[in-house]
Amino acid sequence: MSQNIDAARISIIIPTLNEARNIKEAIATTQHSTNIEIIVVDGGSQDGTVEIAQSLGVTVISSSPGRASQMNAGAVAASGDILLFLHADTRLPPKFDVLIRAALQKPAIVAGAFALRIDASLLSLRWVEWGVNWRSRFLQMPYGDQAIFLTKEVFQQIGGFPELPIMEDFELMRRLKRTGKIVILPVPVVTSARRWLQKGVFKTTLINQIVIIAYFLGVSPEQIHSWYRQGKFRKN
Repeated sequence: MSQNIDAARISIIIPTLNEARNIKEAIATTQHSTNIEIIVVDGGSQDGTVEIAQSLGVTVISSSPGRASQMNAGAVAASGDILLFLHADTRLPPKFDVLIRAALQKPAIVAGAFALRIDASLLSLRWVEWGVNWRSRFLQMPYGDQAIFLTKEVFQQIGGFPELPIMEDFELMRRLKRTGKIVILPVPVVTSARRWLQKGVFKTTLINQIVIIAYFLGVSPEQIHSWYRQGKFRKN
C-alpha cells in the first residue's frame, strides 16, 4: 500500500436483497468516519431497500443477484483505495476507518476483518462467537459477516470474489492467504442473529460445518447451493 494510507479513501460496499429492515442502521454506523464512500449494490429488492438507501444519499447501483456478483460490481464502481465489504445486517464499530487504515499499514498484511458479536443474548451464541473468533484469528479465515477489508489493488490482483453461489468469502480468504497475512481486529462488528434464530443455533452451526466439509471434499458450490434451494437444510 502507498505511504498515503492514512488518507486513503475507503469504499464501503453493501450487497442487498430485500434489506429494508436493516439497511438504514448499517449505513448509520458508517457516520463519523472520514474520507469514505458508500455503495449499495442491490440484487433486485422488492421491499423498498433501494428507496431507503437513495434517501440517505448514498450511491446505489443494480447488479444481477448473488453476493459475489454484487460485491464485484461494487468494487468496479468504487473510487477508494481500500474496499470494505459490509453485510446489510451488520453494524460497524466506532472508528472502524481509523482501525482499518492502521491495520493495512502493517508489514505483510494484505487484508483483514473484525471480530464478531451476534446481536442476541442467548448463551449458545456466545459459544458461536468464541468459535468464530478463534477460527478467524488462528486460521486466518474470517467470513463475510465480519466485514472483510483489503486494498483495491490486492482485490484486483487475486481476481476479486469468485463467482460462486455460496462459499465466495471462504474461497477469497484461501486466495488471500497465499499472498500474505490476514489480520483480525479485536473490536467486533455486531451482526444480526436472524440466521441462528430462524433455524436454531445448533442446527445453523451444524449446517455451516457440513457446508465447509462438503466444500473441502469437492462438492461443487452449485450443488451445495441447490441443497439450500431444495430445502435440504430447513426445519422439518
